[in-house]
Amino acid sequence: MDSLTQLTFGAACGEAVLGKKVGRKALLWGAILGTLPDLDVFIPLGGPVDDFVYHRGFSHSLFLLALFSPLIAWLITKIHPETKSHIKEWFLLTFLVLETSVLLDFFTVYGTQVLWPFDTTPLARPIFFIIDPLITLPVLLGASAALVLKRSSLLGHRLNTIGLVFCMVYLVWAFGASEFVENRVREKLAHQNVPYSRFISSPAPFTTFLWRIVGIHKNQYFETYFSLFDGKTPLFINHYPRNLELMRGLEEHPPVVKLRWFTRGYYAFSKVGDHIAITDLRMGAEPDYVFRFKVAEVGHPNPNPIKDERLKTSQDWRGLAWIWKRIWKPIPPSEN
Repeated sequence: MDSLTQLTFGAACGEAVLGKKVGRKALLWGAILGTLPDLDVFIPLGGPVDDFVYHRGFSHSLFLLALFSPLIAWLITKIHPETKSHIKEWFLLTFLVLETSVLLDFFTVYGTQVLWPFDTTPLARPIFFIIDPLITLPVLLGASAALVLKRSSLLGHRLNTIGLVFCMVYLVWAFGASEFVENRVREKLAHQNVPYSRFISSPAPFTTFLWRIVGIHKNQYFETYFSLFDGKTPLFINHYPRNLELMRGLEEHPPVVKLRWFTRGYYAFSKVGDHIAITDLRMGAEPDYVFRFKVAEVGHPNPNPIKDERLKTSQDWRGLAWIWKRIWKPIPPSEN
Protein backbone atom coordinates (compact mmCIF):
# COMPACT_ATOMS: atom_id res chain seq x y z
CA MET A 1 0.00 0.00 0.00
CA ASP A 2 1.04 3.65 0.04
CA SER A 3 4.03 4.72 2.12
CA LEU A 4 1.99 6.73 4.64
CA THR A 5 -0.15 3.71 5.48
CA GLN A 6 2.88 1.45 5.84
CA LEU A 7 4.67 3.97 8.06
CA THR A 8 1.71 4.68 10.33
CA PHE A 9 0.64 1.03 10.59
CA GLY A 10 4.19 0.07 11.54
CA ALA A 11 4.32 2.83 14.13
CA ALA A 12 0.96 1.75 15.57
CA CYS A 13 2.10 -1.88 15.83
CA GLY A 14 5.33 -0.74 17.49
CA GLU A 15 3.39 1.22 20.08
CA ALA A 16 1.04 -1.70 20.71
CA VAL A 17 3.88 -4.17 21.31
CA LEU A 18 6.45 -2.13 23.23
CA GLY A 19 5.20 1.42 23.69
CA LYS A 20 4.44 1.00 27.39
CA LYS A 21 8.00 -0.19 28.11
CA VAL A 22 10.30 1.86 25.88
CA GLY A 23 8.11 4.86 24.99
CA ARG A 24 8.35 6.64 21.65
CA LYS A 25 11.28 4.48 20.52
CA ALA A 26 8.73 1.77 19.72
CA LEU A 27 6.79 4.18 17.49
CA LEU A 28 9.94 5.29 15.71
CA TRP A 29 11.24 1.81 14.98
CA GLY A 30 7.80 0.60 14.00
CA ALA A 31 7.59 3.39 11.42
CA ILE A 32 11.08 2.62 10.07
CA LEU A 33 10.43 -1.11 9.80
CA GLY A 34 7.02 -0.52 8.21
CA THR A 35 8.64 1.27 5.29
CA LEU A 36 11.74 -0.95 5.05
CA PRO A 37 10.45 -3.59 2.56
CA ASP A 38 9.33 -0.94 0.05
CA LEU A 39 12.78 0.64 -0.10
CA ASP A 40 13.54 -1.82 -2.90
CA VAL A 41 12.14 0.84 -5.25
CA PHE A 42 15.54 2.55 -4.94
CA ILE A 43 17.39 -0.53 -6.22
CA PRO A 44 17.89 -0.47 -10.02
CA LEU A 45 16.89 -3.88 -11.30
CA GLY A 46 17.76 -3.53 -14.99
CA GLY A 47 15.13 -1.39 -16.72
CA PRO A 48 11.54 -0.16 -16.54
CA VAL A 49 9.94 -3.60 -16.92
CA ASP A 50 12.39 -5.26 -14.52
CA ASP A 51 11.82 -2.51 -11.95
CA PHE A 52 8.09 -3.08 -12.32
CA VAL A 53 7.89 -6.86 -12.15
CA TYR A 54 10.62 -7.45 -9.54
CA HIS A 55 9.42 -4.76 -7.13
CA ARG A 56 7.95 -6.54 -4.09
CA GLY A 57 10.30 -9.42 -4.69
CA PHE A 58 12.97 -10.59 -2.23
CA SER A 59 12.33 -7.62 0.07
CA HIS A 60 8.75 -8.83 0.54
CA SER A 61 9.56 -12.45 1.31
CA LEU A 62 7.80 -13.61 4.47
CA PHE A 63 10.60 -16.15 4.97
CA LEU A 64 13.48 -13.74 4.44
CA LEU A 65 12.00 -11.08 6.71
CA ALA A 66 11.33 -13.65 9.43
CA LEU A 67 14.95 -14.80 9.13
CA PHE A 68 16.31 -11.27 9.53
CA SER A 69 13.97 -10.22 12.35
CA PRO A 70 16.22 -11.49 15.21
CA LEU A 71 19.23 -9.72 13.71
CA ILE A 72 17.36 -6.43 13.36
CA ALA A 73 16.06 -6.73 16.93
CA TRP A 74 19.61 -7.32 18.16
CA LEU A 75 20.86 -4.26 16.25
CA ILE A 76 18.12 -2.13 17.83
CA THR A 77 19.28 -3.15 21.32
CA LYS A 78 22.81 -2.16 20.32
CA ILE A 79 21.53 1.30 19.38
CA HIS A 80 19.43 1.48 22.56
CA PRO A 81 21.41 -0.60 25.10
CA GLU A 82 19.13 0.51 27.93
CA THR A 83 16.38 -1.59 26.32
CA LYS A 84 18.45 -4.78 26.08
CA SER A 85 16.24 -6.53 28.63
CA HIS A 86 13.38 -6.24 26.14
CA ILE A 87 15.12 -8.14 23.34
CA LYS A 88 12.23 -10.61 23.03
CA GLU A 89 9.71 -7.79 22.66
CA TRP A 90 11.94 -6.08 20.10
CA PHE A 91 12.01 -9.32 18.13
CA LEU A 92 8.21 -9.58 18.30
CA LEU A 93 7.86 -5.95 17.21
CA THR A 94 10.27 -6.41 14.30
CA PHE A 95 8.70 -9.66 13.13
CA LEU A 96 5.14 -8.35 13.42
CA VAL A 97 5.75 -5.05 11.63
CA LEU A 98 7.76 -6.54 8.75
CA GLU A 99 5.30 -9.38 8.15
CA THR A 100 2.18 -7.18 8.32
CA SER A 101 3.81 -4.65 5.99
CA VAL A 102 4.16 -7.38 3.37
CA LEU A 103 0.63 -8.66 3.96
CA LEU A 104 -0.81 -5.17 3.45
CA ASP A 105 0.85 -5.13 0.03
CA PHE A 106 -0.44 -8.64 -0.66
CA PHE A 107 -3.99 -7.33 -0.17
CA THR A 108 -3.65 -4.99 -3.17
CA VAL A 109 -3.86 -5.95 -6.85
CA TYR A 110 -0.20 -5.33 -7.75
CA GLY A 111 1.30 -8.73 -6.92
CA THR A 112 3.79 -9.60 -4.17
CA GLN A 113 6.34 -12.42 -4.07
CA VAL A 114 5.57 -13.37 -0.47
CA LEU A 115 6.94 -16.92 -0.89
CA TRP A 116 10.31 -15.89 -2.40
CA PRO A 117 12.67 -17.72 -3.01
CA PHE A 118 10.66 -20.96 -2.93
CA ASP A 119 7.99 -19.58 -5.25
CA THR A 120 8.49 -16.32 -7.16
CA THR A 121 4.88 -16.10 -8.35
CA PRO A 122 3.53 -12.57 -7.68
CA LEU A 123 0.54 -13.31 -5.46
CA ALA A 124 -2.33 -10.97 -4.65
CA ARG A 125 -5.65 -11.02 -2.87
CA PRO A 126 -6.97 -7.56 -3.79
CA ILE A 127 -9.32 -6.34 -1.08
CA PHE A 128 -7.91 -2.79 -0.75
CA PHE A 129 -7.12 0.03 -3.16
CA ILE A 130 -3.52 1.18 -2.76
CA ILE A 131 -4.81 4.20 -0.81
CA ASP A 132 -7.73 3.61 1.54
CA PRO A 133 -8.59 6.30 4.11
CA LEU A 134 -10.45 3.82 6.32
CA ILE A 135 -7.19 1.99 6.92
CA THR A 136 -4.87 4.95 7.12
CA LEU A 137 -6.82 7.48 9.17
CA PRO A 138 -7.63 5.32 12.25
CA VAL A 139 -4.03 4.13 12.68
CA LEU A 140 -2.68 7.61 11.87
CA LEU A 141 -4.85 9.20 14.54
CA GLY A 142 -4.07 6.49 17.07
CA ALA A 143 -0.30 6.56 16.48
CA SER A 144 -0.32 10.38 16.51
CA ALA A 145 -2.11 10.36 19.87
CA ALA A 146 0.49 7.98 21.29
CA LEU A 147 3.23 10.24 19.94
CA VAL A 148 2.02 13.59 21.26
CA LEU A 149 0.18 12.75 24.49
CA LYS A 150 2.07 12.41 27.77
CA ARG A 151 3.63 9.00 28.24
CA SER A 152 2.57 9.01 31.87
CA SER A 153 -1.01 8.76 30.63
CA LEU A 154 -2.30 5.60 28.98
CA LEU A 155 -4.75 7.54 26.81
CA GLY A 156 -2.44 7.68 23.78
CA HIS A 157 -1.68 3.96 24.03
CA ARG A 158 -5.39 3.15 24.30
CA LEU A 159 -6.30 5.34 21.33
CA ASN A 160 -3.58 3.62 19.33
CA THR A 161 -5.10 0.25 20.22
CA ILE A 162 -8.55 1.46 19.18
CA GLY A 163 -7.15 2.54 15.80
CA LEU A 164 -5.61 -0.91 15.23
CA VAL A 165 -8.81 -2.70 16.28
CA PHE A 166 -10.82 -0.56 13.84
CA CYS A 167 -8.33 -1.45 11.11
CA MET A 168 -8.68 -5.18 11.86
CA VAL A 169 -12.48 -4.93 11.76
CA TYR A 170 -12.23 -3.15 8.41
CA LEU A 171 -9.94 -5.92 7.15
CA VAL A 172 -12.61 -8.49 7.95
CA TRP A 173 -15.22 -6.30 6.25
CA ALA A 174 -13.08 -6.01 3.10
CA PHE A 175 -12.63 -9.78 2.95
CA GLY A 176 -16.36 -10.27 3.22
CA ALA A 177 -17.07 -7.61 0.61
CA SER A 178 -14.59 -9.21 -1.79
CA GLU A 179 -16.21 -12.64 -1.47
CA PHE A 180 -19.69 -11.15 -1.92
CA VAL A 181 -18.62 -9.20 -5.01
CA GLU A 182 -16.99 -12.17 -6.72
CA ASN A 183 -20.02 -14.40 -6.12
CA ARG A 184 -22.51 -11.79 -7.31
CA VAL A 185 -20.46 -10.85 -10.37
CA ARG A 186 -20.08 -14.50 -11.33
CA GLU A 187 -23.87 -14.89 -11.12
CA LYS A 188 -24.52 -11.76 -13.17
CA LEU A 189 -22.03 -12.72 -15.88
CA ALA A 190 -23.71 -16.09 -16.20
CA HIS A 191 -27.18 -14.52 -16.29
CA GLN A 192 -26.08 -12.05 -18.98
CA ASN A 193 -24.33 -14.80 -20.97
CA VAL A 194 -20.99 -13.02 -20.91
CA PRO A 195 -18.15 -15.41 -21.89
CA TYR A 196 -14.88 -15.21 -19.98
CA SER A 197 -11.95 -17.43 -19.09
CA ARG A 198 -11.07 -15.46 -15.96
CA PHE A 199 -11.90 -12.23 -14.19
CA ILE A 200 -10.40 -10.24 -11.37
CA SER A 201 -12.10 -7.83 -8.98
CA SER A 202 -10.42 -5.04 -7.06
CA PRO A 203 -11.73 -2.02 -5.13
CA ALA A 204 -12.23 1.26 -6.94
CA PRO A 205 -10.15 4.20 -5.65
CA PHE A 206 -10.52 4.96 -1.92
CA THR A 207 -13.49 2.65 -1.27
CA THR A 208 -14.59 -0.94 -0.74
CA PHE A 209 -18.19 -0.18 -1.71
CA LEU A 210 -17.43 -0.12 -5.45
CA TRP A 211 -15.35 -2.73 -7.27
CA ARG A 212 -13.77 -2.74 -10.72
CA ILE A 213 -14.01 -6.00 -12.66
CA VAL A 214 -11.73 -6.97 -15.56
CA GLY A 215 -12.44 -10.16 -17.50
CA ILE A 216 -10.47 -11.96 -20.19
CA HIS A 217 -11.87 -13.98 -23.09
CA LYS A 218 -9.51 -14.95 -25.89
CA ASN A 219 -8.64 -11.79 -27.85
CA GLN A 220 -10.98 -9.56 -25.85
CA TYR A 221 -11.22 -8.12 -22.37
CA PHE A 222 -14.09 -6.40 -20.65
CA GLU A 223 -14.39 -3.85 -17.87
CA THR A 224 -17.34 -3.31 -15.57
CA TYR A 225 -18.10 -2.03 -12.09
CA PHE A 226 -20.15 -3.55 -9.30
CA SER A 227 -21.42 -1.67 -6.25
CA LEU A 228 -22.54 -3.36 -3.06
CA PHE A 229 -25.82 -1.49 -3.56
CA ASP A 230 -26.48 -2.69 -7.12
CA GLY A 231 -29.00 -5.35 -6.21
CA LYS A 232 -30.37 -7.09 -9.30
CA THR A 233 -29.28 -4.39 -11.75
CA PRO A 234 -27.42 -5.87 -14.76
CA LEU A 235 -23.75 -5.07 -15.19
CA PHE A 236 -22.79 -2.32 -17.65
CA ILE A 237 -20.09 -4.16 -19.61
CA ASN A 238 -17.72 -2.68 -22.18
CA HIS A 239 -15.61 -4.96 -24.37
CA TYR A 240 -12.21 -4.07 -25.85
CA PRO A 241 -9.71 -5.85 -28.13
CA ARG A 242 -6.51 -7.26 -26.65
CA ASN A 243 -4.81 -7.03 -30.09
CA LEU A 244 -2.84 -10.22 -29.50
CA GLU A 245 -1.91 -10.29 -33.19
CA LEU A 246 0.51 -7.45 -32.40
CA MET A 247 2.50 -9.88 -30.26
CA ARG A 248 3.42 -12.02 -33.29
CA GLY A 249 7.21 -12.20 -33.40
CA LEU A 250 7.52 -10.85 -29.82
CA GLU A 251 6.60 -14.02 -27.94
CA GLU A 252 10.18 -14.51 -26.69
CA HIS A 253 11.07 -10.84 -26.24
CA PRO A 254 12.12 -10.65 -22.55
CA PRO A 255 9.96 -7.62 -21.56
CA VAL A 256 6.90 -9.28 -23.13
CA VAL A 257 7.62 -12.60 -21.42
CA LYS A 258 8.01 -10.90 -18.04
CA LEU A 259 4.88 -8.76 -18.37
CA ARG A 260 2.72 -11.68 -19.48
CA TRP A 261 3.95 -13.59 -16.43
CA PHE A 262 3.60 -10.73 -13.97
CA THR A 263 0.13 -9.63 -15.07
CA ARG A 264 -1.13 -13.23 -14.82
CA GLY A 265 -2.68 -12.88 -18.27
CA TYR A 266 -4.39 -9.52 -17.72
CA TYR A 267 -2.64 -7.68 -20.52
CA ALA A 268 -3.39 -6.15 -23.91
CA PHE A 269 -1.37 -4.76 -26.80
CA SER A 270 -1.86 -1.50 -28.65
CA LYS A 271 -0.18 0.74 -31.21
CA VAL A 272 1.26 3.99 -29.91
CA GLY A 273 2.47 5.94 -32.92
CA ASP A 274 5.13 3.78 -34.56
CA HIS A 275 5.50 1.59 -31.49
CA ILE A 276 3.75 -1.38 -29.91
CA ALA A 277 2.92 -1.19 -26.22
CA ILE A 278 1.73 -3.72 -23.68
CA THR A 279 -0.64 -2.67 -20.90
CA ASP A 280 -1.27 -4.13 -17.44
CA LEU A 281 -5.08 -4.17 -17.32
CA ARG A 282 -5.32 -4.63 -13.56
CA MET A 283 -4.30 -1.13 -12.48
CA GLY A 284 -6.05 1.99 -13.69
CA ALA A 285 -9.28 2.21 -15.66
CA GLU A 286 -10.21 2.40 -19.30
CA PRO A 287 -8.54 4.19 -21.06
CA ASP A 288 -6.11 5.46 -18.39
CA TYR A 289 -3.85 2.66 -17.23
CA VAL A 290 -0.98 3.14 -14.80
CA PHE A 291 1.54 0.72 -16.32
CA ARG A 292 2.10 0.72 -20.09
CA PHE A 293 5.39 -0.15 -21.78
CA LYS A 294 6.76 0.24 -25.30
CA VAL A 295 8.29 -3.07 -26.31
CA ALA A 296 8.68 -2.91 -30.11
CA GLU A 297 8.57 -0.81 -33.24
CA VAL A 298 5.95 -1.49 -35.88
CA GLY A 299 7.52 -3.53 -38.66
CA HIS A 300 6.56 -5.40 -41.82
CA PRO A 301 5.61 -8.13 -41.54
CA ASN A 302 6.68 -8.52 -37.88
CA PRO A 303 7.51 -5.89 -35.24
CA ASN A 304 11.08 -5.11 -34.26
CA PRO A 305 11.87 -5.63 -30.54
CA ILE A 306 13.30 -2.63 -28.70
CA LYS A 307 14.53 -1.86 -25.21
CA ASP A 308 11.50 -1.45 -22.99
CA GLU A 309 10.30 2.03 -22.07
CA ARG A 310 7.51 2.98 -19.70
CA LEU A 311 4.93 5.29 -21.20
CA LYS A 312 3.93 8.37 -19.25
CA THR A 313 0.37 8.22 -17.98
CA SER A 314 -1.96 10.94 -16.81
CA GLN A 315 -4.81 10.31 -14.42
CA ASP A 316 -8.14 12.03 -15.01
CA TRP A 317 -9.20 12.80 -11.46
CA ARG A 318 -12.60 13.95 -12.71
CA GLY A 319 -13.42 10.25 -12.75
CA LEU A 320 -13.58 10.32 -8.94
CA ALA A 321 -16.89 12.18 -9.16
CA TRP A 322 -18.28 9.36 -11.31
CA ILE A 323 -17.00 6.77 -8.83
CA TRP A 324 -18.88 8.50 -5.99
CA LYS A 325 -22.09 8.55 -8.06
CA ARG A 326 -21.60 4.97 -9.18
CA ILE A 327 -21.46 3.69 -5.60
CA TRP A 328 -25.05 4.73 -5.04
CA LYS A 329 -26.55 4.45 -8.50
CA PRO A 330 -26.06 2.03 -11.43
CA ILE A 331 -24.88 4.35 -14.21
CA PRO A 332 -22.64 3.62 -17.20
CA PRO A 333 -19.11 5.11 -17.22
CA SER A 334 -20.08 7.67 -19.89
CA GLU A 335 -22.34 9.46 -17.42
CA ASN A 336 -19.84 11.54 -15.49
